[in-house]
Amino acid sequence: MQTGTALQSEFNQRLGLGEDHDEKQYLTFLMAGEEYGVDILSVQEIRGWTSATAIPNAPDFVKGAINLRGTIVPIIDLRLRFGIDPIAYGPLTVVIVVAVEFKEQTKTMGIVVDGVSDVYSISEEKAKDVPDFQESSSSQYVDGLVNVGEKMVVLLNLQKTLQI
Repeated sequence: MQTGTALQSEFNQRLGLGEDHDEKQYLTFLMAGEEYGVDILSVQEIRGWTSATAIPNAPDFVKGAINLRGTIVPIIDLRLRFGIDPIAYGPLTVVIVVAVEFKEQTKTMGIVVDGVSDVYSISEEKAKDVPDFQESSSSQYVDGLVNVGEKMVVLLNLQKTLQI
């Protein structure tokens, strides 16, 4: 019988994940059938979708703001931010509340995604650069692409993605 550590090691090997000490954990989520990942250390909580108070003259990808225990949190729809066709929010739609460093201050923001997927330990060295497409501005939001088992995960740069 295998121990928990041995099982985790076998699981990581099957997914192609090493046991490097320089690995970071990423929370992954789904949008339009693709899987994206953000550094789990930036995630504060995951909430179901609730309507947000509209902010006048905000960009269309800003759905509004919510009051989260006394903190005003702007809500960004990542589908709209990335130019993906919007869909109606459903029971699996979630808001991932993240803390993002901008210059010398930390801002709390929420990102609306189709659903949460998994948590992976990924070595940043395994991330591949994004192909350079001159006409695509959405690649500026990506830190890299990484294979996890049979699928590819897009690792997002939250500072660039959430800069308004």
